Amino acid sequence: MIQRRSLIQVLFLALLAFALPLVGCANYDELVEKDQKAAQKWADVEATLQRRYDLIPNLVETVKASAKFEKETLEAVTKARADATAIKMDAAALTDPDKMKQFVEAQSQLKGALSRLLVASEKYPDLKASEGFKGLQVQLEGTENRILRAREEYNKAVAEYNTALGKVRGQAINKATGHPFKPREYYKMETAAAATPKVSF
Repeated sequence: MIQRRSLIQVLFLALLAFALPLVGCANYDELVEKDQKAAQKWADVEATLQRRYDLIPNLVETVKASAKFEKETLEAVTKARADATAIKMDAAALTDPDKMKQFVEAQSQLKGALSRLLVASEKYPDLKASEGFKGLQVQLEGTENRILRAREEYNKAVAEYNTALGKVRGQAINKATGHPFKPREYYKMETAAAATPKVSF
């Protein structure tokens, strides 16, 4: 009876020794998958932000051509665009709270400058009537909505990844593999800049 019990214990331990690495591999693969999903969602954010960057020069030139617009407003938009595009968010930056804060502040400045430009355009009937300006406003509004959706999808992917990483098994796998995984930062817009620029004709 004792020998049989010992044999069962030995078999159980052997099975455990075989199964644990497989479970560990599965958990590691899950972290990799969630990290890659978050990376892909960030690429979507960058693509939508690039669309905004690309629209701005055309918007500025259209305003210049259609009205004696406030020089300071146009300069503010141009500068804010330059500042926003100067910040490069690589994989390491996405895990750095200070770098993400710097990025968010630059995006908020750009969004605010665009909002002020659109509000100021209300003073210029000829500009508001311009088909080129109307078209750019529509494109800008659509782009802002895409940015919002992309940001939400990125934050959702980050939540899933960070949760998996924060669990006991995620921490154990991360420690056992030399800590290759780091929590990602959320893309949180500042409250004052959270609203999409209003577009009215």
